[in-house]
Amino acid sequence: MKLLSLTQKLISLLLALGLLLGGGSCAWADRDTNSYDGNIFALYAGNGALVPPRTTLADAQAAGRPVLLAFYLDDSAASKNFAPLLSDLQGRWGNAVELIALPSDPYQLDPKAPLDDPSHYWSGVVPQILVLASDGAVLFNGQGLIKEAEVEQALAKATGLAAPQGKEGSTRRNESFNEYNSEMVP
Repeated sequence: MKLLSLTQKLISLLLALGLLLGGGSCAWADRDTNSYDGNIFALYAGNGALVPPRTTLADAQAAGRPVLLAFYLDDSAASKNFAPLLSDLQGRWGNAVELIALPSDPYQLDPKAPLDDPSHYWSGVVPQILVLASDGAVLFNGQGLIKEAEVEQALAKATGLAAPQGKEGSTRRNESFNEYNSEMVP
């Protein structure tokens, strides 16, 4: 019995030492690296409901609905930083437009693809946001660092609605969802 107890203590000590020295895995998500952390909308925008999209581009166009089409990559720092913007746009415009967020990996640059195929619109740069009018006309095509005001203007034009205004004329919250949580962690 004494030998078993000593063996259990030794194994516990070795396991604890191994974890302390980095033998265990830690889950760290970093918005400013090109690492895969998981669903960027759930992690960095607090909105995992953006993916998968509720509808396809073809169905939205067939229904004559305006579309906000977004291309992203889960392992792109630029896409991680853009996730809160897309979540905010969904919150303000989700009832008026079809928001379709697509990972760009499956798409090829193909301007000759049919207008109801996302490949027709993808430029090869992430993040990319397009606003398509109900007739399919491209009202906005922003790539990389995207100015929120320009997207809002295009959405207002596509829907015929005024852009919602927050305090001091801003429509977007200044911090990401997880910045609330990071203040609580020492």
